[in-house]
Amino acid sequence: MPSVLDQRSAPPADGPRPAPHRRRTRLLALPEARWALASLVLFLLALAVHLTDGPGWLWGALFAATYVSGGWEPGWEGLKALKDRTLDVDLLMVVAALGAAAIGQVLDGALLIVIFATSGALEAVATARTADSVRGLLDLAPTTATRLPPGGGEETVDTEDLVVGDTVLVRPGERVGADGRVVDGTSDVDQATITGEPLPVAKQAGDEVFAGTVNGNGALRVRVERDPSDSVLARIVKMVEEASETKAPTQLFIERIEQRYSIGMVVATLAVFTVPLALGATLQSSLLRAMTFMIVASPCAVVLSTMPPLLSAIANAGRHGVLAKSAVVMERLGRIDTVALDKTGTLTEGTPRVTDIRPLTGSGLDEDGLLALAAAAEHPSEHPLARAVVAAARERNLPLSDARDFTAAPGRGVTATVDGRVIAVRSPARLPDRSGHGTHQAVVMALEEAGRTVVVVARDGEPVGVLGLADRLRPDAAATVAALTRLTGRTPVLLTGDNERAARHLAAEVGITDVRAGLLPQDKAAAVKEWEAEGRRVLMVGDGVNDAPALAAAYTGIAMGKAGSDLALETADAVVVRDELSTVPSVVRLSRTARRLVVQNLVVAGAFVTVLVAWDLIATLPLPLGVAGHEGSTVIVGLNGLRLLREAAWPRPAEDTA
Repeated sequence: MPSVLDQRSAPPADGPRPAPHRRRTRLLALPEARWALASLVLFLLALAVHLTDGPGWLWGALFAATYVSGGWEPGWEGLKALKDRTLDVDLLMVVAALGAAAIGQVLDGALLIVIFATSGALEAVATARTADSVRGLLDLAPTTATRLPPGGGEETVDTEDLVVGDTVLVRPGERVGADGRVVDGTSDVDQATITGEPLPVAKQAGDEVFAGTVNGNGALRVRVERDPSDSVLARIVKMVEEASETKAPTQLFIERIEQRYSIGMVVATLAVFTVPLALGATLQSSLLRAMTFMIVASPCAVVLSTMPPLLSAIANAGRHGVLAKSAVVMERLGRIDTVALDKTGTLTEGTPRVTDIRPLTGSGLDEDGLLALAAAAEHPSEHPLARAVVAAARERNLPLSDARDFTAAPGRGVTATVDGRVIAVRSPARLPDRSGHGTHQAVVMALEEAGRTVVVVARDGEPVGVLGLADRLRPDAAATVAALTRLTGRTPVLLTGDNERAARHLAAEVGITDVRAGLLPQDKAAAVKEWEAEGRRVLMVGDGVNDAPALAAAYTGIAMGKAGSDLALETADAVVVRDELSTVPSVVRLSRTARRLVVQNLVVAGAFVTVLVAWDLIATLPLPLGVAGHEGSTVIVGLNGLRLLREAAWPRPAEDTA
């Protein structure tokens, strides 16, 4: 797994790996959020006046304003849905709220309106933020490029005007303007945004480069091979948008039966009103019975059966560093049966570390001496491997000599004079094997077979040692893989853009047998879609832009938050804020516990509704008793769900049970 070193004496002009410009939609720019906030404020004001025995006209007006501000939008959408012969719970809730007000239960109806207005606002915010992140991804691609006309010279053009066959000049530190192939020049290119590889990749004539990747210190001439609208980066945008639009609507359990429940409740309410009226009952008594029926049969307790356990689970997970973006997400996490893991930045920390220090026989150097020599030569460089070598020397408190005559050849390595000796740190492929000096080759081969990135240290042209570097595995990676295997009954799959050798070596360390390496973003998404087509519920865990299409296509996705890209964080359904990989199986177990409590609550709520409805139909259920029973069931299921707020409800990493 050879690689190379180069010098980056200064950060690239547009930053080493700049984040895309954030174009976030402001919260109050969304009409749903403004109406929900207005209804909440009006409700709180009305409640305060009502509880303090204020003037009836005042709290009545405030409650009326609450109904209008929070209920007009879901009511209007419900009426439009009726035109398509669809009856949804939102319209039913507005009708139930108005019915409650009609029989004097103004407070209950207003609370129902506020709950549904707030839910709609949260959904609108989530949708807007996802759209923002997709638009922000476009900022990774430069807007202009330097085109080299056939007749000579240079011209600056918009990247969208590039056509297949154009040749562009990519200067040091610039982003590549279009997908193409290098025709001249040598450099290292940071393409982590596309492939997820932790280290810059050496590029020379004949190698492919991608739009949006960052060039190192060498100048490259690139022949455009794809239209900018069809670049890998553009396709990532399209895939995320399409996956977000075509993904099956995420619904909570109760929402899956809302049509049947809504229609049944409306029909039953009309029957409760019209049948007694037809049999000679008075209009007032028939209306009272129907309104009582609507109150006791309304799905408030059923809705609360679902929300408190899931919201409590969200709060508990948040305290432990996992942010689930909605109750739907928390429910879906417990239903997954397949896990796909990214490598760099997910199973690993995403930064290279020195793992092996091998002085050669006859060099006269021990490990500290070899490391100090290499670090002194590397000290002026800002290449990731150079920083890793210098960091390893500092961890050992090794004194570093001054380096003079420092030079760096992009794609080759560095050379410097240290204590009067010429020290070179190079890729094995860039160091000629002279007669009598090939003993380092066996060490190089052994380290490469172990999945290391290898550099050879030479003194006055003779190899004196070999350094092995690797992206360090997270301490909890193996335990996490084992826990996820127990939870799903399947070993997780590794999806990575890194090379096959490094991927398989790391997979063996953590117990993964199914490895898909060398994948571009569309390949990861295709693998996830293939499993989804087989009926699996896939959890994708990743951190980079290249993981975003797979995160969007998966049944549910989790992003590593510490170094995760903006697009991955917005596309994923949940975020591991502290980068503790072990919290992934913990939050899956918590979700499964929450779903069990939901089932318990639905049984309790269903029992209350059945008894109260039967009472109202068979005998005469007093309205106060009906309201008390309805609210009592709501309180019971609410308190049951709040049990997940306890610290003891969070599954510890060591727990093995699902």
